[in-house]
Amino acid sequence: MAVTRFAPSPTGYLHIGGARTALFDLLWAKKTGGKFVLRIEDTDQSRNSPTAAKQVMDDLKWLGIQWDQGPQVGGPAEPYFQSQRLDIYNKYIKQLLDSGKAYYCFESADELEQMRKQAAAKKQNFIYQRPKTFPNASDVEKAKVQGRDVVVRFCMPEEEIVVDDVIRGQVKFKGSEISDLIILKNDGFPTYHFACVVDDELMGITHVIRGQEHLMNTPGHIALQKALGFKTPVYAHMSLTVSEGGGKMSKRDRAKVLKEAIKKSQGLDMEALASAGGINITELEEFISGDAMPDTPAVDAMAEYLHMDLPEINIVDFFKSGYLPQALVNFIALLGYSAPVDKEVLTLQELIDTFDSSRFNKTNSLFDRKKLLSFNMEHIKLLSADELLSRYKDFLKVVNSPAAKADDALLKRVLKASEGARTLAEIDHKSRFLFTEDDKIEYNQKDVDKVLLNNNGQGLTMLAELKEHLRNLPTLNDKTIEDMLRGLAEQKQVGLGKVAQPLRLAICGTTISLPIFESIDMLGLEATVRRIERTIKKFADKIVKEIK
Repeated sequence: MAVTRFAPSPTGYLHIGGARTALFDLLWAKKTGGKFVLRIEDTDQSRNSPTAAKQVMDDLKWLGIQWDQGPQVGGPAEPYFQSQRLDIYNKYIKQLLDSGKAYYCFESADELEQMRKQAAAKKQNFIYQRPKTFPNASDVEKAKVQGRDVVVRFCMPEEEIVVDDVIRGQVKFKGSEISDLIILKNDGFPTYHFACVVDDELMGITHVIRGQEHLMNTPGHIALQKALGFKTPVYAHMSLTVSEGGGKMSKRDRAKVLKEAIKKSQGLDMEALASAGGINITELEEFISGDAMPDTPAVDAMAEYLHMDLPEINIVDFFKSGYLPQALVNFIALLGYSAPVDKEVLTLQELIDTFDSSRFNKTNSLFDRKKLLSFNMEHIKLLSADELLSRYKDFLKVVNSPAAKADDALLKRVLKASEGARTLAEIDHKSRFLFTEDDKIEYNQKDVDKVLLNNNGQGLTMLAELKEHLRNLPTLNDKTIEDMLRGLAEQKQVGLGKVAQPLRLAICGTTISLPIFESIDMLGLEATVRRIERTIKKFADKIVKEIK
């Protein structure tokens, strides 16, 4: 029976890599009849955000990754926020100090940086030089009076430390080549290294699943476990997931894409852009010229102002892009892991039932966005009509779509007409014309030139004729509309697109929409005719021949 834990730092939104770790924590625990623990590692007081902690939990629940013990549900090892466990950590800090396995030190950040530079000049790795005599209580008080930083370091053992890893096998480290770890910071809070070791023991964690980048931290954790008389859990360090550009998936990717777009924009109102992002012009300039990164909401707001899409990195990004949680879980479960089944489209329960820890891969995995889209399309098909409607309404509300105010009957018609859609955002995009006022329709100029104005306004001429045919229909439904359009195309001896595309452009402003027959039926005759007349009036003066 495995007891696993996911321990995010609440310094931002839940990253796709963190979600993958949490998922495998859940799979391993549930497969073995164990428990999955959520712990919030909020000891970095300068970066923590209560809002981020809530968002992380909301994102996990949206994915269907529900914890057995942790915030909101409780458990035998409460509290599950590290900032509320300082008395516990101090007890074990004292134990190490009293046994001579830890010591105080007082170097400032500048002094430590100077030491690193000296080591680099000698082409050596920086290893903190442990004092022969440890500072005593009097030394500590004196340092505090002087305003110096007071931290506690752990004495790393010199012998070899072996990490037995489920995925990577035996990995050996020389303790003598690892600096003594800081385990208590100047602000009185423990470091990540110390707090997670104590909590893993007290929360009964038997298996630690995390990313490969944490492997270098593990020898220090094992040394701390031995010094404190704790058990060493089973470790599994998963391979990295890389983007299509070859680099590690990073939330900074979104900011980089935005920065490049800003640099390429001509005549951009920088003051307005900064205002849209909720930052000042100085912060915007620092972002463009250097490495400064605005918070995620600012990046998203500026991208929205520029009408551009950013690559999804955080779970909330995928939600807003119209992905289903089932599809995202299915997709990330197959990153660096090969399920022992002969199919790829899997439910969460199927992933739990078939989980096998021997199926992890050592090589990096590719975050293939085209494959994710394919997974999403398949999972949309698997949903019942009622569940799809519920998911779609949640999505519309979050993205502030005008369709959010529509009644269920119309939304069901939209969803039925959108069979084969890849994302919920695609459905919303193709159907927004139904929920947009006539004078708010924005025309795609390239489509206008190609479909309406080409051949001296052939498309506009077709629109004028279509208006009369629509008015003469005895009844309006998708069948009578289809018969009329196909009949007119046959009469004109042209393809259906020559008839349908001008009509689609008139009612939607673009040539991309729901099927044209259902589109007109849902929009209604009067609105369709009004939009045809408005389109003809707007573009008739662009051609030699006048359309009436």
